[in-house]
Amino acid sequence: MTTGDSFDLFPEENSEKNIEGPAGSSQQLKGPLADRMRPRILSELAGQEHLIGPTGPLGGLLKAGNLPSCILWGPPGVGKTTLARILAQEVSAAFFALSGVEAGVREMREVISSAKKLQKQGKQAVLFLDEIHRLNRAQQDAVLPHVEKGTITLIGATTENPSFEVINPLLSRCRVFSLKRLEPKEISNLLKKTVLDTKNGLGDMQLKIQPGVLERLAKRADGDARRALGLLEAISKLAGQGGTLSSEQAERALGTQVWLYDRSQEEHYNVISAFIKSLRASDPDAALYYLARMLKSGEDPLFIARRLVIFASEDIGNADTHALPLATSTFLALERIGLPEGRIVLSQAVTYLACAEKSNASYKALEKALESVERLGSLAVPLHLRNAPSKLMKEEGYSRGYRYPHDEESAFVEDPNLPQELEETKFYDPTSYGDESSISSRLSRLRSMRSKILRKRDRES
Repeated sequence: MTTGDSFDLFPEENSEKNIEGPAGSSQQLKGPLADRMRPRILSELAGQEHLIGPTGPLGGLLKAGNLPSCILWGPPGVGKTTLARILAQEVSAAFFALSGVEAGVREMREVISSAKKLQKQGKQAVLFLDEIHRLNRAQQDAVLPHVEKGTITLIGATTENPSFEVINPLLSRCRVFSLKRLEPKEISNLLKKTVLDTKNGLGDMQLKIQPGVLERLAKRADGDARRALGLLEAISKLAGQGGTLSSEQAERALGTQVWLYDRSQEEHYNVISAFIKSLRASDPDAALYYLARMLKSGEDPLFIARRLVIFASEDIGNADTHALPLATSTFLALERIGLPEGRIVLSQAVTYLACAEKSNASYKALEKALESVERLGSLAVPLHLRNAPSKLMKEEGYSRGYRYPHDEESAFVEDPNLPQELEETKFYDPTSYGDESSISSRLSRLRSMRSKILRKRDRES
């Protein structure tokens, strides 16, 4: 065994190395195109300049010959596995690969045993855990002490947020490097290189390519190089030796677009967060874009509608008193008609709520009231506000002095209603936006009248 060797305990199927025949000829290339075109050195890796570029953290670490334990976090097909292999190669470390889908504690112990032998020889061992988020806590715990002692250098790869999927003790011992989705231009350049590559790519097929085909594939890949190469491989088989990659063939190979979205994981929360924040920012165009993203990806429309109901109350409130009824009607309409027609109802609600006047005064008022309850506890309810269904309660003063507002002039009673300790407290501070401006004006007048009564009572006492 030598440093730089690879040990895949769970090797991928059909990942044989390319076999070259005698000079002037070549045997059938084996393995998927995406695997054959996998970069072998850092300079071949598409994108990720922020990590591996001259000023990137990984570039600096490798120059110093230092590879720390790390988590590579990013969407599918951006080169996490490839980068892990290259990093190990750059520091001349032995590379052990396990899959989080299949690996157990036993397999990890086998790797640790080999790593200890290497450590005695003064050699570094890298354990690559693909889909590390699939490992349970016990499996992650099994790796922890060996990472801490430096027996192994751990490189984990995940599409999910490490904050939620990797245990804190392990996360604290690893640096997290976030990989970005690839830009269409970066993928397009990779496809052009693949078409010309006679060793690992499709160069021997001598394909002709209609203008715009590779760019279309690059856009359709949605930032995923592996998907792009898979699509290219599919249409090259349709074209055949010396054939032409046409727009028609591309359409046949593309099929139905599958968007980057997971209804229970990171991207779900990213998109719904952007959706709500766009509504709050009164940006209907951005809100419609994120609505379209969710609908295209198969999000439950009732989930979206529920969030609109919450938004109408939390962020619009009394600034537009039509908002909450509209949002509620949207939810009920979607329950009855569903999709695809329900998307029209959602669009109406989204554009209205985005353009509506905003106020979170009602929400903030409740938060203040809750804070007072937390701080002061269960203060005594004023006697005049208490119900008095029994003789004893009446004798104790319950309901005594209560004035029915509808029997009073202007249907208003100046008497205080808060517990005495909070009589001067104002929880609700209405804004001057939209409908709430009239509420603010009226409430200011009523509070002034109530304050006069309180001041008079205080002088008399």
